[in-house]
Amino acid sequence: MVCRTLFGSRTTFYDWFDYIMYLRSDQVAPKKLLPFLFFAVVLSSLSGAEQNQDPVGITIRFFDRRVYYLAESPIYVQVTITNNGVDTWRFRMADERAFTVDFDARTVSNRAVEAAQVLVRKRSTWQQVFFREIVVESGESFSFTEDIRDYVHFTQAGSYVIQAWLYPGLYRAGNTAGGAAEPSTPLASNRLALNLRPPSIPGPGGVPLEMDGETGAVLVRERLPPDEVIAWTLTARQKSQWERFFLYLDVESLITRDGGRQRQWLAESEEGRQRMLARYRQDLQSAVIDGDIAVIPSDFRIERTTYGETEGTVVVLERFRGLSDTFVERKRYTYTLRRRDGVWIITDYVVLNLGTE
Repeated sequence: MVCRTLFGSRTTFYDWFDYIMYLRSDQVAPKKLLPFLFFAVVLSSLSGAEQNQDPVGITIRFFDRRVYYLAESPIYVQVTITNNGVDTWRFRMADERAFTVDFDARTVSNRAVEAAQVLVRKRSTWQQVFFREIVVESGESFSFTEDIRDYVHFTQAGSYVIQAWLYPGLYRAGNTAGGAAEPSTPLASNRLALNLRPPSIPGPGGVPLEMDGETGAVLVRERLPPDEVIAWTLTARQKSQWERFFLYLDVESLITRDGGRQRQWLAESEEGRQRMLARYRQDLQSAVIDGDIAVIPSDFRIERTTYGETEGTVVVLERFRGLSDTFVERKRYTYTLRRRDGVWIITDYVVLNLGTE
């Protein structure tokens, strides 16, 4: 009876009291049962830890971490819902995500940042909320990406702490964190540290400025000739300096050079296009897509440069070493550039394989 009680899933204080009194009796030698008692206590603790584990976990991370400014590009955060339990878990994903998820931003002094006007307008306007039910099986995860600026209105540069709240049964007015337990009671995520820099200083002639992610220095799109723009970009790729690599790339033009992505781009809203840009940059860095332009050349030589008032081409012979360093692959790249606001930007490229040597 004692063993059954100790190894049960609902051991109480009275069970342990009865067992200790049993050890003190003359029927059992206490010293012989001390190892068993220790083993039982450990099992009970582990069982309690498993019971206290949250069945559903909400985690957030920056989708494309980089240098963020006060009032410029979106701040995309990926929200991941993981089912750690044994049962199937369901929640409602609204077409208007503001009724499924929310973001809380606070300063280092724990002062809450006011909500974005677009969020307040969506939640205060009478409307039908369309949603679909998402099923997350045990051990599975579901992720989606949101722009924090759609939820929080930042007015000052500085450091912030970001936390997400998920409403499984949709957001309802007055239903906030700490409210009564109901299907819409929000689930809290981990916290992220967000640093917002002051607005970037415009360069000469209105040329936008970029920030070097490695050194923190300001990168300016200078009025370089087309051949120097190509040399800058290839050198940055050799050194894996991604901010420098993207400085003279027209990412939108590179996305739309593929027919399928072009149709998707035309069908997307402005928010959707920004997500496509962020995803393309990440996939390019991960060598998932467009490997030709992201492959690191061992060396390169500019063969020919031609350009007019607004358009130009640069032909480059690039060499790539094999994995075993027993051969070198040769390719000829023809880069197309376009002049915008006095700055040459790479808009397209063509690759010709020349074999190995």
